[in-house]
Amino acid sequence: MLLKNNNSKFNEKHPFHLVLPSPWPFSISMILLALLAKVVLYLHYPSYSGWLIYQIEALAFCLLFFMSRWFLDIITESTFQGHHTIKVTKGLRMGMVLFIVSEIMFFFSFFWAFFHFSLSPSIWIGAVWPPKGLPVLNPWLLPLFNSVILVSSGVSVTWAHRAIISGSRKDVIDSLLITILWGFLFTYCQFLEYINAPFSINDSAYGSIFFMATGFHGIHVLIGTLFLLVCLIRHIYYQFLTEQHIGLEAAIWYWHFVDVVWLFLFFSIYIWGS
Repeated sequence: MLLKNNNSKFNEKHPFHLVLPSPWPFSISMILLALLAKVVLYLHYPSYSGWLIYQIEALAFCLLFFMSRWFLDIITESTFQGHHTIKVTKGLRMGMVLFIVSEIMFFFSFFWAFFHFSLSPSIWIGAVWPPKGLPVLNPWLLPLFNSVILVSSGVSVTWAHRAIISGSRKDVIDSLLITILWGFLFTYCQFLEYINAPFSINDSAYGSIFFMATGFHGIHVLIGTLFLLVCLIRHIYYQFLTEQHIGLEAAIWYWHFVDVVWLFLFFSIYIWGS
């Protein structure tokens, strides 16, 4: 049931939420366009890099601010105004599923490029894979440790899902804290891996694919960690119920997607590719 506002000029007779006009989608799209333009200028005109860096940082700050305002509006609509009915929640779930499918296609392009170069290596890289003379990372050291971290985080985030369904508030807080710590630890370990890697992103196709695939995955891990952190804060303030926790559910789905992608990266790029 929708929460009715006695002061409104009309009462809604349907379960759908018709959103009010919002400035945030248009503002964020314009900032993203300007941010992309500044990044392109930064790559093509290094002599102006100092001034462009300040502009990129300012645009990134504005992007985060506008996104936070938009998310706060959505939280208000769902938690305090009661607009997220059962019908709306089904649509949000379907939207999250389609978003994850689009992310799968995004990483599929990296795997396609990797197997294209590895199964038929060009003569320009020595007709072997990894390229001749290029040292690679040992998959049984830090990459294996990162795999253990993400698998463990998958267990703890599943614990959080079971706990919210059963109504165990303390278990939800504990499991989300553990998962968030795992996420930040993974990010730190990947940072150590990057600064100690014996090759760079411009070392043939191997370096480009490795840093693009693992780098974008690292960004997804960081976003997922922040996603779970916001859900933890919302749960502490009693904004999730046993029957209504679509935000936490979306974060858990996203985290499982990140886990599965890493397993494919570990077995293909780190183990088979080395």
